[in-house]
Amino acid sequence: MNVSELKAFCRGFPHATETLYDEPWNFLVYTVGGRKFAYFKTSEPERWRFSMRVAPDRFIELTDVPGCKPARYRGRFGWITIVNVSGFPAPYLKELVRWSYQRAYTALSKATQTALRQRD
Repeated sequence: MNVSELKAFCRGFPHATETLYDEPWNFLVYTVGGRKFAYFKTSEPERWRFSMRVAPDRFIELTDVPGCKPARYRGRFGWITIVNVSGFPAPYLKELVRWSYQRAYTALSKATQTALRQRD
């Protein structure tokens, strides 16, 4: 899976939004109901590094994998960064992104979840 395919995958979730933050942040952020579930770094030297939240047991597993590391500033909250998206197994990556999306969605208030469902 390459970067453009992963972007399309993230945009494909129900009610997912994509926001580009320019200087000084340089992030392409994916949210649901205002809660982040994934983001890309858009500036050099870290261009197109991908970060997402993972389950605590997966965090330990993934930080031992070459090319994965705790996300800068967010690692303590269970976020990881994948340095090279195309070198990571696509089915596993999709599973991780789905989990991150579901985690963000279920963390929304019931009222926000209801409001999002009513937009359908």
